[in-house]
Amino acid sequence: MIIPVNQVVIRLTDYGAVPDSGADALPAMRRAIEAASRVQGPVLLDIPHGRYDFHSDEAIRTPYYISNTASESENPDVTKTIGILLQGLKDLTLEGNGSLLVFHGKMTMLAIDGCEGIRIRNLHADYEWPTVTEMTITGVGSEHFDAEVHPDSRYAIEDERLIWLGEGWRFTEGPMQAYDPIRDTTWRIDNLVERASRVEELAPKRLRLFIEDAGQLSGLIAGRMLQMRDGIRDQVGAFIHRSRDVSWSGVGMHFMHGLGIVGQFSENLSFKKMDFSPRAETGRTVTAFADFIHLSGCRGKVEITDSRFVGGHDDPINAHGTHLRIVGTPAPDQLVLRFMHHQTYGFDAFIPGDEIEFVRHASLLAYGSGTVKTTERLSPREVLLTLETPAPADIDPDDVVENVTWTPEVRIAGNYFARIPTRGVLITTRRKVVIEGNRFERMTMSGISVADDAESWYESGKVGDLTIRNNRFIECGGPDHPVITIAPENTELDAVRPVHAGIRIEGNRIETRDAAALGAKSAGLIDFIGNEIVMTADVASADANKPLQSLMTLTACSGVRIAGNILAGEGLERVVRLRQMPADEAAVEAGQGLRTIAE
Repeated sequence: MIIPVNQVVIRLTDYGAVPDSGADALPAMRRAIEAASRVQGPVLLDIPHGRYDFHSDEAIRTPYYISNTASESENPDVTKTIGILLQGLKDLTLEGNGSLLVFHGKMTMLAIDGCEGIRIRNLHADYEWPTVTEMTITGVGSEHFDAEVHPDSRYAIEDERLIWLGEGWRFTEGPMQAYDPIRDTTWRIDNLVERASRVEELAPKRLRLFIEDAGQLSGLIAGRMLQMRDGIRDQVGAFIHRSRDVSWSGVGMHFMHGLGIVGQFSENLSFKKMDFSPRAETGRTVTAFADFIHLSGCRGKVEITDSRFVGGHDDPINAHGTHLRIVGTPAPDQLVLRFMHHQTYGFDAFIPGDEIEFVRHASLLAYGSGTVKTTERLSPREVLLTLETPAPADIDPDDVVENVTWTPEVRIAGNYFARIPTRGVLITTRRKVVIEGNRFERMTMSGISVADDAESWYESGKVGDLTIRNNRFIECGGPDHPVITIAPENTELDAVRPVHAGIRIEGNRIETRDAAALGAKSAGLIDFIGNEIVMTADVASADANKPLQSLMTLTACSGVRIAGNILAGEGLERVVRLRQMPADEAAVEAGQGLRTIAE
């Protein structure tokens, strides 16, 4: 490691941390950060190689409202328990030298608040007792199944019910996933622990769960693993708040509780050579309680490259803004806006000078714009905006506003995605997006999804320049989830005025069993060029009377160009099918731009 001449070095061990001792390193880290805050100019906070333990007892506790986490009823107290807090710092490098930071108790492991020029390098972070528990099925009977609990999962049996225990937490109910180690695939299932009529301990870490409904046992196979969590996102893995020029490189995030790394109203973020996967020596299969990287209302350039996303319980990457509903117009130049989704509220979604667009809730089309002059927080749910000029006079009930200033340019390249029960990448931003050279393996839902809505999650906004090229998709999606899906949640459709536009899908290899390669709705100027679609199932053996999934489904789309694609597989004469519904200006005929090669 080369240290610049003018860079001040602060070593964690000089402030009381003792590597590999098991002692709490949190007080020493706090003292080291305080010393770094007094330095004028670049500073290196150096963590000598070793293991460092961080206990929640001495952690900083401070309130943060974080997008897509928990509602008032799910988690009334928004206080976050923070292991490492970087606040108001500039030009700081946190150098891990390959060290392992192990956290005890539910914590937001790292928060970067109001900072500039922060570099997080060469460290690994994990939980001692993850909040997602694991057990492996060892046998299945007619009315029960047996399971071996992972060494890092603790439990108790009370009144014949299984209770999961950890450092400062316990739960009995919540989401469950199954993991097939042979196909290296995860998917969501009903929670069998909740449905068990009783539980017996056969031996330490060996359980028998009795299930009265035989149908719940039919899909269980010895060797498969079950993963459980409580579902409440009361912390996040890391939080980047109102900061700029923040980079992560060579960092392993091996378990994250709640949501993952959340970037909220921050600018210029990069994540390079990240390892989101369990440490091999733990034998665990879960890395993330929910998403891996979640970006809400960010701007500037975002780069996510050469990283691994393995073993999550939700989407690896999600980048979006937030639609707020217009619930009042007290003056011509004033708006009362409300956060609508129960898990997103409370944060400052606007600052003076931000540009906004007025959006119809049914069509998701913009019909006006404005500039924020002042903001006033009325409650955690509502904000009063005063604009530089009057708002449009024709605001309809349920219309929404998007902050278009805080929308990022995004590049996602050279990454690996596996063991994901949902989508690989969700992207909704109007600025340039390039998704290239990635490998998506068996996402249960779509590999790439473009949404935009003002009815459910209220995640904005439109796409205007999206390139998806040279990726490999291996058996992603299914009959209801195309491999690549463009699916805004608008109810008023107009192919002449689509929600999304400027989408290029080129040079990808799409290996699919029963999923369409592309499903697009309300999108214009789509190029689907030079892709190879490989049917991995023998479609010739399918029931001749059962219609097969179309390779492409286009709903209210326009300006679609399909050329130079190759379809390979068995029995292809029955599956070369493109569908446009309803028909409009962009009539796409079966077989156009698609060359079939039977392998």
